[in-house]
Parts: sequence; structure tokens; C-alpha cells
Amino acid sequence: MRVQIIGGSGTGKSTLGKYFGKQENIKWIDTDSYLWKDNSFLENNPIEKRIEMYEKDIISNTSYVVSGSIFSWLPEGFSNRDLLVFLTLDEEERMERVRKREVLRKSLKESWLDEHGDFTNEFIEWCKTYLTESDKSQGGTFVAQSYEMELSESPILRLDSSKSVEELYNEIKQYLVKTHLI
Repeated sequence: MRVQIIGGSGTGKSTLGKYFGKQENIKWIDTDSYLWKDNSFLENNPIEKRIEMYEKDIISNTSYVVSGSIFSWLPEGFSNRDLLVFLTLDEEERMERVRKREVLRKSLKESWLDEHGDFTNEFIEWCKTYLTESDKSQGGTFVAQSYEMELSESPILRLDSSKSVEELYNEIKQYLVKTHLI
């Protein structure tokens, strides 16, 4: 079983991926570990290092669940998946999740107040462009993910991530069984 979960920042990709991996006893791959050098989320790995990490995961695991995408720097990555899951969430709720996560990460050191009086930083400001960005080469945006789905050879399951992680997991499992993917 090979499942990839994509969606905007704050939709719960990592939470669902980690839960899914644990329930199925399969490898959970968080694509943030390819992108970032460490948990400070300040410095990116070079693309060569990301590809090396990706190839190691693909060679060593026949079953996995992936949270996130590598499409912007390796379009053919995870193309052997059985299912692509696209998480959606009300934009206000998504941004609230992002802000809370930034506070937990203590990433608001370099912050300021936005036009609504909410704390923000460069990452939060980038997250605000998820729906409005029009360049499909800009990874992590709706337009880029829509393009990735357009080119996908695997089935796509769209889920509302306002549901609990258990409900989302069960919907994915039911879909995989119903469509004979497992």
C-alpha cells in the first residue's frame, strides 16, 4: 500500500500521515524531512540531498504513507503510489491552525501584526497565498497541487480535514478496500 497525502499547510497532512502509518504499521514519510535541514525550519536541504533521501525511502519501503509533496523539485516522485489523498479545509480554520503551530514552534520571533491585528511572520504570509498564487511551479499552493492532481495516474480521494484523524483514516481505508487497492 502506497498512499500520498497533500493539501495546504495546516490541513493536517502530517498528523494524518503519522496516524495512518502507525495504524497500518507502514513507513510514514514526512516530506518536510527532505526539505528542511532540521526542526528549526530555517534552512533547506539542497535538492541533491532531498533526492538521495527520497531514493533511500523508495528502495527500502514497498509500503508507505507520505505526508506532503515533492512535486515542485522532483515531479516523478511517488508516482508509484496507489492513492493520492487531497485534504481541504475552510481557509479561516486552516490559517488558525497554521498560526497555532507557529506559536508552538516559537516561530513568531520575527513576527509583526497583520492588517487584522493577528501575529504573523514570513511563513504565515506565504500560507495566506495558498489559494491566490497562480504560478503552478510554486510548490505547496493550491494551483501547484491542482496541477499535480491533473497529472496523477493514481486515483484521487478528496477529503475535508475538519473531520477527526480517525474519521479520515477510516475514509481512506474504506476507499482502498472498495476500489480493491488493498
